[in-house]
Amino acid sequence: MTAQAAPTKANDHPRTDDDAIAARQRWMGVLARTDQATLKAEWTDKFGDITWKHLREPQIGMVMVRGRAGGAGQRFNLGEMTVTRCAVTLADGTVGHSYVKGRDRIQAQYAALFDAVMLRDQAASAFIDTLAGKQDAAKRDHARKVAATKVDFFTLVRGEDE
Repeated sequence: MTAQAAPTKANDHPRTDDDAIAARQRWMGVLARTDQATLKAEWTDKFGDITWKHLREPQIGMVMVRGRAGGAGQRFNLGEMTVTRCAVTLADGTVGHSYVKGRDRIQAQYAALFDAVMLRDQAASAFIDTLAGKQDAAKRDHARKVAATKVDFFTLVRGEDE
């Protein structure tokens, strides 16, 4: 059984914990795939007056990436990957976290700041929706280009092989 959060408006539907987790996973994924220049520009433009401090300075480390044979088979260690993590606290006490691939401390910092703003009042939801749309369009465009180079191999059965 999952707990339900109270609706924020009379006509809002209550959100379950699972819905909140899925929403946060979505925006954290979008933020992790967004370059630091875009995040910094949006933060400076819309949220530059918010007071915040580091709870955990951006730190660079390694994580083990695991895979599964065939997507569902036995797990195996694929290799290590560099990640950067950060945690920030807004003046009102809201805490935001981030993990981003690579060594970009600025990207990790701004991703954590946007996470905190989203947890507080969803103020950056339009920005994140726009980013998600751009990322989805880029993914579709890439898939279309890859599909154009697909080669189908087939064999013909000759009558003398019977």
